[in-house]
Amino acid sequence: MYETLKSVQQEYVFSGATKSSSFRKQQLNKLRDMLIQHEDDLLTAVNKDLNKQETEAFMMELGNVHQEISHAIESIDEWMEPVKVKTPVSHTGSKSYILSEPYGSVLIIAPWNYPIQLTFSPLVGALAAGNCAVIKPSELTPHTSSAIAAAVRATFPQELVTVVEGDAKTAEALLDQPFDYIFFTGSVAVGKIVMEKAAKHLTPHTLELGGKSPAIVTEDAKLDLAAKRIAWGKFTNAGQTCIAPDYVLVHENVYKKFMKKIQDHAYSMFSERTKNGTFTQIVNERHYDRLYQYLGNGSVVLGGQFSREDRLISLRF
Repeated sequence: MYETLKSVQQEYVFSGATKSSSFRKQQLNKLRDMLIQHEDDLLTAVNKDLNKQETEAFMMELGNVHQEISHAIESIDEWMEPVKVKTPVSHTGSKSYILSEPYGSVLIIAPWNYPIQLTFSPLVGALAAGNCAVIKPSELTPHTSSAIAAAVRATFPQELVTVVEGDAKTAEALLDQPFDYIFFTGSVAVGKIVMEKAAKHLTPHTLELGGKSPAIVTEDAKLDLAAKRIAWGKFTNAGQTCIAPDYVLVHENVYKKFMKKIQDHAYSMFSERTKNGTFTQIVNERHYDRLYQYLGNGSVVLGGQFSREDRLISLRF
């Protein structure tokens, strides 16, 4: 099944149908129209999966995809221009250029923490470059996965963009196919599997993996601004952001002042949402249990209440 799907898309690209800038812009405009038409369904779905509220969901899931689409449409003609490079001595008398060509059929494996944005942002790049795409949304956000599949199937022909839903076995079966490019967003552990699978077919790939991102607060830092930004960056989306500050290194002379300010800003920005049930949830019980164990690894200075039933930690401030 997946072999046929990939082959149909490859044939479509190699026919030259996706090569022109006008075609690529048309598909990006279709993608933008799709996001507008299906906005309510997508936002409702991500609310069911993660309890993301409409304002935050639009800002973090849809708004930046709209910006990327606009940027791509404005830039495609420039990106497609041949780039003149130095000619080797062996080819003296000729001129040399680099001309970018579509890869073919691109496999996009999306994560659960930003299930809309991190599905469609890679798709913007794929379409702008004249590729077709097979999208595998995360099974950990099933409502969003279904909404994405419905929107894509109503908008694009299967030979251009299609969605394959399923669990890790589905992803593994897709990775066994010789796609022309793979874009994966997720954990380091799974990223290693993706890289191993890609290596068997010499498939070029992009891995956007989770990590541990420190924030450093120096003695002469603007403490109030630093605390506000760190609190927002860490607690937005219940901390489920790959580039969120996971730990803070603070100069000892300003440590106490910084801790007071970060508590104040966290309370100001998030206390009402934790009280009225509009704070984003942890995606599932397995991740909740993993995070809950961290509470025993140090001293809790902010929050610390928890509810496994609601998949929330630090319910009150």
